[in-house]
Amino acid sequence: MVTYPEDWKALQLKDIGNIQMCRRIFQYQTKKNGQIPFYKIGTFGRNADAYISRELFEQFRKMYPYPSKGDVLLSAAGTVGKVVLFDGRESYFQDSNIVWLKVDESKIDKRFLYYFYKSFPWKALEGTTIRRLYNNIILNTDIFLPPLLEQQVIASVLSDFDVHIDNLTELIEKKKAIRAGALEDLVSGNTRLGGFDGEWETVAFNDVITPKARIGWQGLKKGEYLKRGYSYLIGGTDFQRGTINLNDISYVTKGRYEMDSNIQVEQDDVLVTKDGTIGKVALVPEISKPATLNSGVFVFKTKERLKSIFLFRILMSSVFRDFIAILSAGSTIKHLYQKDLKNFEFKIPVDVAEQQAIAQVLTAMDEEIESLETEKVKMMGIRKGAMDDLLTGRVRLKV
Repeated sequence: MVTYPEDWKALQLKDIGNIQMCRRIFQYQTKKNGQIPFYKIGTFGRNADAYISRELFEQFRKMYPYPSKGDVLLSAAGTVGKVVLFDGRESYFQDSNIVWLKVDESKIDKRFLYYFYKSFPWKALEGTTIRRLYNNIILNTDIFLPPLLEQQVIASVLSDFDVHIDNLTELIEKKKAIRAGALEDLVSGNTRLGGFDGEWETVAFNDVITPKARIGWQGLKKGEYLKRGYSYLIGGTDFQRGTINLNDISYVTKGRYEMDSNIQVEQDDVLVTKDGTIGKVALVPEISKPATLNSGVFVFKTKERLKSIFLFRILMSSVFRDFIAILSAGSTIKHLYQKDLKNFEFKIPVDVAEQQAIAQVLTAMDEEIESLETEKVKMMGIRKGAMDDLLTGRVRLKV
């Protein structure tokens, strides 16, 4: 149980404001394109997918409540407790599913209220008989308030965390876009790395790759999927962002592993899903024990003319995505057959050193993005700890 500082006031939200909601907009009043974005509960906090006319917006804005810049909007249904600090842009919101508390600003700072909402366990209501945040639930919520100036200082500190996290998010997306462009340019030969000016050649799949997969008579029974064992058993569900997630992977016995040497995989092998969502690609990371394949996955073994890490980049590019799209067009059957792969052609540098260099450049980009994502996760954890400390008074700031 949290013990709040003695100078913090124990109140309920109804003591500092009242619930507001916009007038309901009906589906027939919205358009796919228009002047004023309209947010339903499903698009709350994201880009709008519907619009209303300016005429209707102005009419309702005069007749019904409308949030002011800095008001804290709260989703009262669906994913309850999703919270947005309204930036003041002209937009309209679905009626009683999105609400806000019109507050007495002499008692509470709006940004402090935003962080209170953000940290409050509204989700604890999910799965109960309560399907939405009714007005009385919100208004009867307990809140402990420090002096107004301290609220503002707390909100400012937490806002700095948000700005830093938002900047990291923006930088990550920018780096991903640069990486995506570099991938397309480098694997096509449109951009050449310094020191390389040799020829590129067009190769057919069967000329440079041997695909292998588990065959039907090797079918594994449910009881053979182990939580621990001699060998990793890699399936399509273990593919994650171009590599293999080993955290929740299944295992098989040594006997099962040794049954087929063709599907024993090792670091830097290229794997491709052939069932379900076909064409997902993964590069096998450094692994500490033997590994084999489940059904539904190919391992592509490359010949001397092709480096496996360059093949991985080819398969991650539009060259392979477009090939898969053509195979899948108009088909309800999601299966990648070995006979289909013989029609896949692509360009490679004749010099395998150039293949290696291209792969290394792209790997360096991946590592930079991964480092930024790790920093973002770390910062989000620090922010959560700061919210827990500052919003309960366990840590006090000088004001």
